Amino acid sequence: MASLDSVSIAILLGSVLVMAGILSSLLALRFGAPLLLVFLFIGMLAGDSGPGQVRFDDFHTTYLVGSVALALILFDGGLRTRFQSIRAVLAPSMVLATAGVLLTAMITAPVARYALDLNWAEALLVGAVVASTDAAAVFLRLRPRVGATLEVESGTNDPFAVFLTLMLVELISVGESSPLHVALEFGREAVLGGIIGVVGGRLVVLALNRVALPQGLHAPFVTTAALVIFGAAQIAHASGFLAVYLAGIIVGNQPTRAHNSVVTFLDAATWLAQIVMFVLLGLLVSPQRLGGSVIPAVAVALVLMLVARPLAVFLCLAPFRFNWREKIFIAWTGLRGAVAIFLASIPMLVGLSKAYLYFDVAFVVVIISLLLQGWTLAAAARRLHVALPRGERGPRRVELDLPGQLEQQLVGYSVRPKSLYFRRGLIPSWSKPTLVIRDQHILSPAEADPIAAGDYIYLLAPPEKAEALDRFFVDMPPSSAPDPHLLGDFMVSGEHTLGELAEIYGVKVDAEQANLTLSDYFDVHLDHAPKEGATLQLDPIVLVARSISGGRVNVVGLRLPEEQEEAAPLTGMVKFRRRLAELWSSVAGI
Repeated sequence: MASLDSVSIAILLGSVLVMAGILSSLLALRFGAPLLLVFLFIGMLAGDSGPGQVRFDDFHTTYLVGSVALALILFDGGLRTRFQSIRAVLAPSMVLATAGVLLTAMITAPVARYALDLNWAEALLVGAVVASTDAAAVFLRLRPRVGATLEVESGTNDPFAVFLTLMLVELISVGESSPLHVALEFGREAVLGGIIGVVGGRLVVLALNRVALPQGLHAPFVTTAALVIFGAAQIAHASGFLAVYLAGIIVGNQPTRAHNSVVTFLDAATWLAQIVMFVLLGLLVSPQRLGGSVIPAVAVALVLMLVARPLAVFLCLAPFRFNWREKIFIAWTGLRGAVAIFLASIPMLVGLSKAYLYFDVAFVVVIISLLLQGWTLAAAARRLHVALPRGERGPRRVELDLPGQLEQQLVGYSVRPKSLYFRRGLIPSWSKPTLVIRDQHILSPAEADPIAAGDYIYLLAPPEKAEALDRFFVDMPPSSAPDPHLLGDFMVSGEHTLGELAEIYGVKVDAEQANLTLSDYFDVHLDHAPKEGATLQLDPIVLVARSISGGRVNVVGLRLPEEQEEAAPLTGMVKFRRRLAELWSSVAGI
């Protein structure tokens, strides 16, 4: 009976944790801080040093759970990453994910060496364990360039941190390793991991769209496939973490069946994975053992957050056009969490001397990072003007598996009086209005014409494009008081073509220019080298140069008019410049 009672208690506690994990996502969204800290203390209370008296020291299980959890977290991150939004920030993100991690570890190492009485290899291992960052800004709406940079960095710095940690563990345990060997190992793991990830992602897309799985099995299939890709890469001595992240990007950027249900399922899975990791960390922590190392660990944490991370960020971003506000925010957004837990278990798994010291330092760093950085990110984003206003709750999306084609999503919106759809009638050509709800009556679009403010309209759209509908149904800010830190209402990559812009916004574009990219459009129509803030008119839309790289516009802001008929009359100077631009366009086309 006692064993049955213990099983029942375990089921009860596990169910409570699952329920708390589901609810914590809503609380974290509201308060802007990661509530995984709660589960850390739950694990401590349940451990042998707390009232729960549960003895747990199985580091093999911790490593196994950590590997699965981190693989799912990275796959989910890749699945949510839109390749179009990261192309402009790929170079700075990769520099932060590699050189940034190495610099952070190297700057932290001297403090760890003298504060913890370690040799240089052991001190560098401490730095490597805590050098990578988690997706700290997941609950914040940030400027596109800043948000995309942090998103890509947090997904790609984990594989490098894992590699660096494993190399240092090998160096400490074996005692010899040449720089050439390390470089060759890193190159082989990265290249092979990239190949496995891309091929695996394409196979998952092919299977999703070709195999008629029963309803509800798409999400478990994709989740299992992600773990298969991770395991295959690890067995091949490649970077499984890089492979699974790239596979997520491939799957997330291709039209597939059940995209929305896959994302929803993985969102829940990654939340539960992080909860399990934090509970395990809490079970492994011994408050009595922390007594002798807590002060040196606090010193390591403070130097890491206030010196090492900022210095690494400013050095890595020096070649790129980030302003000082963006650099400061990126430097402060170095939240430590699940990855540090996973890396700290590796020295304990292989039985290194002072293994508990690495684990205790990682624990203190995670605690301080969650408390200081986690609770101040939202305020820092607002103060540094990198945050966007929080929008209303997103629309409800329903997937429809229609015969003869991939799923469509039925997306519902409330028609707002200041939205683009209501004021200008803009709607993408790839979306189809299907029904309107007015005064609790269901109407067809023809019966409801004209649409009134306060109606609810439901549209069919491809899953990969459905989120692009959101911008047409939110209130636009008054043009008389634009945000001085945002050039344009929306921002898009300069690699988009005029034809794509015309398809979404309904602007008129000459057929000969439809394949012209926005970057090329600036090159053709500006009579001088492009600078940030330069504008060009495109039918009723004003294109604003948001970011310049290599002498070309790589991010473009779209400034949309409040009312089409309120457009200001053209001045003589504007007409003159337009004629010059047309002349230059005709000359350039010869």
